Parts: sequence; structure tokens; C-alpha cells
Amino acid sequence: MALQNNSFHGDIPPQIGNLFRLRLLILSNNSFSGPIPSNLSHCSNLETLHLMYNQLVGRIHSNLGFLPRLKVFNLGTNNLVGSIPPSIGNLSLLEQLSLARNALCGEIPAELSKLERLLYLRVSSNKLTGEISPGIFNISSITIFDVGWNQLRGSFPFDFGTTIPSLRGLGAASNLFTGTVPSSLTNATGLQKIFLYNNSFQGPIPKNLGRLKGLRVISLAINQLQDDLSFTSSLANCSNLEILSLGSNLIHGSLSTSISNLSTSIERIYMLNNQIQGTIPSALGNLFNLSILTLADNFLTDHIPDSIGALYSLQGLDISGNMFTGEIPSSIGNMTSLYRLDLSSNNFQGYIPQSLGNCKKLIGFDLSNNNLVGSIPIEVMGLSSLSILFSLAHNNLSGSLPLRVGSLINLKELDLSYNKLTGLIPTSIGKCLKLEWLHLEANSFYGQIPQALHPLRGLEYLDLSNNDFSGPIPSFLEELSLLKYLNLSFNELEGQVPKGGVFLNASAVSISGNRELCGGVMGLNLPLCKSPSSKKSSSTKVIVISVVASSLLCFVLLLLCLSIFYHKKKQTTTNASTSLSFEHQFLRISYELLLRATNRFSETNLIGKGRYGIVYKGILDGGAMVAVKVLNLTQRGASRSFVTECQTLGAIRHRNLIKILSICSSMDFCGNDFKALIYEFMANKSLEEWLHPNTEGQDDEHGELINLRLVQRLNIAIDIAIAIEYLHKGCFPPIIHGDLKPSNVLLDNNMVARVGDFGLAKIITMVSTEATGVHDQGNSTSTAVRGSVGYVPPGKKTNSLLLLHWLHISKSILRIRCFMEK
Repeated sequence: MALQNNSFHGDIPPQIGNLFRLRLLILSNNSFSGPIPSNLSHCSNLETLHLMYNQLVGRIHSNLGFLPRLKVFNLGTNNLVGSIPPSIGNLSLLEQLSLARNALCGEIPAELSKLERLLYLRVSSNKLTGEISPGIFNISSITIFDVGWNQLRGSFPFDFGTTIPSLRGLGAASNLFTGTVPSSLTNATGLQKIFLYNNSFQGPIPKNLGRLKGLRVISLAINQLQDDLSFTSSLANCSNLEILSLGSNLIHGSLSTSISNLSTSIERIYMLNNQIQGTIPSALGNLFNLSILTLADNFLTDHIPDSIGALYSLQGLDISGNMFTGEIPSSIGNMTSLYRLDLSSNNFQGYIPQSLGNCKKLIGFDLSNNNLVGSIPIEVMGLSSLSILFSLAHNNLSGSLPLRVGSLINLKELDLSYNKLTGLIPTSIGKCLKLEWLHLEANSFYGQIPQALHPLRGLEYLDLSNNDFSGPIPSFLEELSLLKYLNLSFNELEGQVPKGGVFLNASAVSISGNRELCGGVMGLNLPLCKSPSSKKSSSTKVIVISVVASSLLCFVLLLLCLSIFYHKKKQTTTNASTSLSFEHQFLRISYELLLRATNRFSETNLIGKGRYGIVYKGILDGGAMVAVKVLNLTQRGASRSFVTECQTLGAIRHRNLIKILSICSSMDFCGNDFKALIYEFMANKSLEEWLHPNTEGQDDEHGELINLRLVQRLNIAIDIAIAIEYLHKGCFPPIIHGDLKPSNVLLDNNMVARVGDFGLAKIITMVSTEATGVHDQGNSTSTAVRGSVGYVPPGKKTNSLLLLHWLHISKSILRIRCFMEK
């Protein structure tokens, strides 16, 4: 009678016991309930009894042990209670016994050792206790031995693998077993699966597991095994190995020599929470079938190899809690099947790779507790697949929270705490309707607590502490019915504290460090809010005090202005011109932005070198192409050159002069001083490269640089003359360049010449009407002249008139070179 896989329900009819000739009864995978009919023992010819996957209750009747022909006895996955009847040991022909996934208790009867033909013994997932009878370990016919998920104790005999040589599957996980893992297991050469995790096994792991060539699963996690990884060298012979689980033991040794020995068939590696050292070898990329790699909480160091990006099938990567350094490899973005990424609690530095935005299946993302810098990439913030966790906490990230945060529509927990983020909370966060935990504490967010948080009805935990939020506490927070914890401490909040919702429980709310709050429930211990009348009186006092203070301040400022005007009038024109605060003439750009624009100042972006610095090509975030001159501050005179260029080009604008777009005067990530000038990018390079191209090894296209037409040369010479004329006669006071040469003349897209590099420029301290010389007590005003060889006059010093004559000579020489190519 085979009625499996149907929807029968109710009790099993006791009339079945009258079917004396019944040999096969299969009622599995239905909805039968009630007890097993006791009169089934009348079916003396019964050979197969399948009642699994039902809802049967009660005890197993001992008279079922008197079915002399029974070979298959399967009662798994029901709700049976009581002990296993010892009478089952009378079923001398029994081959399969499955009582798994019930609520059976007591010990495994020693009488089962009489089942000499038994192949399958499955009693897992019950409440069995005690030790296994030694006789059961001697049933040599057993192929499947599954006693896992009980409360059994004791140890396995040392010759276990010898007495059961036909063993194919060993399941003893989640019990109370002690002792060592029997090295005799390798005698059961047909063994495919070993599940011994979550026990108290000690000692070493058998060294010769490689003899089990059909081995597919080794699961020894959560024990007290003490060994190095040398046993993995023999696993190279296990060509079918799929799972290696060794987590939460006392295993040590070098990872770099062990993983490379594994078969490429391996799919899952669990080695978390051990004492493993070394580095991740590049050979890891050869395990192309790997789907799970967990190496968390060990002592691994050094960089992550780029070859890890070759693991295209990887779905879970957890290397948290180690000592990895360097940058996060951008090649991780190649793992498009990745759904869980945890690199937290290491020493990673640098930026978050934008390529991680390619991992469109990620549901968990954790880079917390590292030393990452820069802004949060919008590519990563736009991963709408994230649903469990997105954590960048405890880093050094800066910038604002991207608008793309609204893409996290499935996310439950967002943690950006303990960074250097700033700005307003974008309103798009209101689209994250599934958020339950939101951590933004210990940043520099400002403005009012946004109304955009109102739609987040599922919030249970909200922490906005240690920021610069101001204004009142919004009343909508008391409408968030699921909110269990709220931390608004150490901000600049003011006004009355709400009294409903989460605010009713003073222990669930933290608002300390906000000096202007009042009201709220008694447990918050805040002062009472002032009444409207007292506020009006206080407001009147404030107005009076403000008017008096303002009057006094205006009087003081008037005296100060008169004093400044008097002293300014006495200053000379030269002093007025050189007192410019050039640092405020330009838009300041951060070191981080320049680092990103120049691809970390890479050699590929290098376009020139000079005495005081190096020039790189860069692309700003908006797409604008610029030239970035990085000053070598170790070179004497570099800082003075920086100041000179800022003072000179900051005060003038002309079509034939290089324009400074911005400056950077800051520190790099190592704490060293950093100065840079940002210019317009000149696509056609310098006049020097057109007149004297380095044609060695260049193609014909580059060789065309030398072929300047006569009209072009004439136009370039005119442009230079116009620029110099402007510096001498169009500026007050006049400016001399000090280093006019072809390499300091740049050409834009239209071949218009631009004079640049004013690092040696001088502002002439004279009035044009007195160009014949200025004498003060018999001494002429002079200016030190510096420049390139071949352009400096013989004397080291000269007066202003001679200086102008020398510059005209320099200009003439430059014109000649334009036409003579020398």
C-alpha cells in the first residue's frame, strides 16, 4: 500500500492491522495525526514501513519489534515521544532504522547491537542522552551512522574506522562527545562526509585524511582541536572535497601554505576564530569554484592579493577581525555574485573602491573599524539589494551623506557612526522605509533633525548623538511607535522635549549635552519650560541689552576704522600691493580632491617637472581638466615661489597669461605640509616642446610638433609680446616675470600663447613717472633678479629701469628662438 505524497489526514485507520498479507506500507509525506496503531504488529509479513513526514504523536509501541520480516522501519519527522523500544533489537532482518527528527528521549538501547544487517542508523535531532553502547560501534555493516543533534556523551573508540569499514557518512554533530577524532577513520576508505562539529573533541586532526579520496565534507568546527594546518597537505588527493569547516578551534599555522594545497573543487572554507597566521596567497584565485570564504577572527596580515577578484563564484567573503593592511582591492568588484562582504575590524586604508558598486546582489556590507578615508562612493550607496546591514562605522570618512542613500529601500540597519561626515541629512533618507536601526552618531551633521525621518515607521533604534544638530526635537519622533531607543545627546538642540511615545520611558531616551532643552517627563530631570509671559519679559531684556551692546560695538568699530584709515593713508603703494591675502583670493581645494583628480599623483598623469615642483594632469569631480603643480617644499625657495605666484597671478587677468583656478595649502595623509597650484590645462603643452621635441622613439604624429607654420610662430611671438606689455604697462605697479623662456610659454587648444610660471616674478617698487630712477637718501631702489641661464644680465643686481631693459632683451631672444628653433 503506497499512498505517499498526498493530503490524507486524521488517524491511521486501525483496520490496516487486519491486512495479514501486507508487505509494504508507505504513508509518508501526508498529514496523518494521532498514534501509530498498535495492531500493525499483526501484519507479520510486513517488510517496509514508511510513516515519515506526518504529524504522528505518542510512543513507539514495543510490539512493533515483533515484525520478523521487517527490513525498513522509518518513522522520521513526526512528533513521537518516549524512549526507543529495546524490542527493535529483535528485528534481525532490519537494514534501515530512521527515527530522526522526533522528541524521543532516553538512551539508545544496547539491544540495537544485535542488528547485524543494519545499513542505516538515523536517530538524529531527538533528545537522546547517555553513552552509545560499544556493541553498536561493532556493527560492521553500517554505512550511515547519524546520531547528531542530541545530548549524547562519551567518546568514539580508537578503532571506530576499522570496525565499521563500510562507513560512508558519519554524523555526530551537536552533542557532548569528548576525546580525540579517531585516526582510524581513514580505514573507512569509502567515507564521504564527516560531521563532528559542536562537540568537545580535543587533540590533533588525523594527518592522513587524504586517503579518503571520495571525501566531500569535513566539518570539525566548534571543538577544542589543537593542531596546525599541516594535515591539509594530504587533502590535495581529495579531488571531490567541497566543504572544509574548521572554525572555532585552536588551530594555528600559516594559511599561505595550506589553502594552495586544496582541490579546485572546494566550494566552502570556514576557518574563523582560530589562531591562523600568515597571508592570503595569490594562489587563492585558483579556487574558482569557491562560494564561501570565512577567515574571520584570526591573525592574518599584509595586503589582500588582487587575485581574489578571480573568485567569480564567491557569494560570501568574511575576513573580519584580522590585521590586514593596505587598500581594499578594487578587484573585489569582479565578484558580481557576492551577497555578503565583511572586511570589518582590520587596518585597511585608502578609499572605498567604487568598483564595489558592481556587486549588485549584496545584502550585507560591513567595512567598519578600519582606517578608510575619502567620501562614500555613490556607486556603493546605490546598492538597493542591501537588506541586512550597511556599516562604515569607525573610519575616517568625510564629505556629506550622498543623496543616493534613498536607494537603500530594503535595508534594515545603516551604521555610519564615528566618522567625519558633515552636512545636512538628505531628505531622500525618507525612502528607506524598512530601516530598523539607524546609527549616525559621532559625526559633524548639522541643521535640524530632518522631517524626512518621519516616514520611517519601522525604526527601533535611532542614534544621532555627538553631532551639531540644532533646533527643536521634532514631535514626529513620539509617533514612531516601534522606537525602543533614542539618543540625541551632545548636540545643540533646544526647546521643549516631547512627552509621548518613546519619550515616556526616560531610560530609553538620552538627551544629555543639550543645554537649551526643557520639559519632558520627570525622569529626564530637565528644567521646566518658561511660560509665554516670562519669555516675553526675557525677550524685552534681551532686546534692550542687544541695543546697548550694538551701540557700543558700533562706536568702537568707528574708532577702529578711523585708525585704520589713518595708517593706511601713510602706507606706500608697494606695501598696499604686497599686503594682499592671497589665500582668500582663490577657491580652496582639498588634498583629498587633488589625490582623486590625479589618480593618486600617478606617473601616467605626469606632464612636467621643474625646479620647484612637478606638474600633473588632473580631472576634477565636475569633469574639468586642470594642471596641478605640486610644490617640492624640501627645495629651498619653493614656498616663496608659491607665495609669489599667488600674489602675482591673483591680482591680474589677461588672455595671454596662465590663470590660477585654485590653490591647495594643506597637509597630506601623512601629516606633511602640502602646497599646490591648480591652473587651466593647456592641451598643446609648452613652446619648448614644439621648438625642441624629443623625437627619439616617438611616432610620426608626435613628430609633427616641430612643423610650426610661419603664421603660427608670428602669432605666438605677438601673444608673448602682448603679455609682457601688459605686465610692464598694464599693471600697477609693473611686474617683471624673471624667468621668461619657451618652457614657461604654454599653448592652449587654439594655439594661443599663455605666459606662466611666475615663481620668480617681482613687483617693481617704483612709479612709472619716475622710471628714470628713484633715490632715497642717495640709494637707488633695486631688485634682485633671478632667472634661467642665458636670460639673466651679467650683474646680480640692477635698478628698476635696467631691469625693464633686460626683460625687453629676454623677450627679443625668445622671439628669435621662435623663428630659429634654437
